[in-house]
Amino acid sequence: MKLVKLIANLGYGSRKEVTQMFRAGRITDADGEVLYADDRVEHARIRIDGEPLDPPPGLVLMMHKPVGYTCSTKDAGRIVYDLLPPRWRARSPALSTIGRLDRDTSGLLLWTDDGALLHRVISPRAAVVKVYEATLAHDLRGDEAALFASGTLMLESETTPLAPAKLEALGPRRARLSISEGRYHQVRRMFAAVGNHVDALHRSAIGGLVLDQLPPGEWRALGTDEVASIFASPCIPA
Repeated sequence: MKLVKLIANLGYGSRKEVTQMFRAGRITDADGEVLYADDRVEHARIRIDGEPLDPPPGLVLMMHKPVGYTCSTKDAGRIVYDLLPPRWRARSPALSTIGRLDRDTSGLLLWTDDGALLHRVISPRAAVVKVYEATLAHDLRGDEAALFASGTLMLESETTPLAPAKLEALGPRRARLSISEGRYHQVRRMFAAVGNHVDALHRSAIGGLVLDQLPPGEWRALGTDEVASIFASPCIPA
């Protein structure tokens, strides 16, 4: 791929604008030598205004989504795209979230520009386990774990019962819930079905990938082994 097209596809500007960047000598190699549009240079050695070029297509990110942000491109309030470099909205192929977290839910959010990977993660057949930690308005009754694991729980307005889920009590009003589906507001609706209310919700893991110590609002690119770990978690026992 020509450098002009590569750099334009990464969101740095239109092809005309990138061509002007070449003419202005703003695009160099790692040694400071000015590059030209028809040069062939390794991605990792390209610099724009002395800064490394953004990651190439095939990007997978993990983000610690804070409360108060929506997974949308059009919401009038704060959106998760605001936490990324502005030019990344213009990348081609586009960078999208893998699934969503609602405005009031924090935690692990994945991004990619790899459409095949995105669909593989969210596919019901993959049954990738998502782990949430919930703070509840009322004490646990004690029978929630058995009910959630039964595969018989029916959510309001739905006609298909939920797949088995695993609940671990972390305290009278705190629980860790592992689910293999991604229905609309599923965790909140599950607790509502047993007469409780989720005051705070945090996603801590997707498959074998754990959020770890990444601060709220921060993100980082994932390596090949980390991406593979998404599919490495065991299934929830039926």
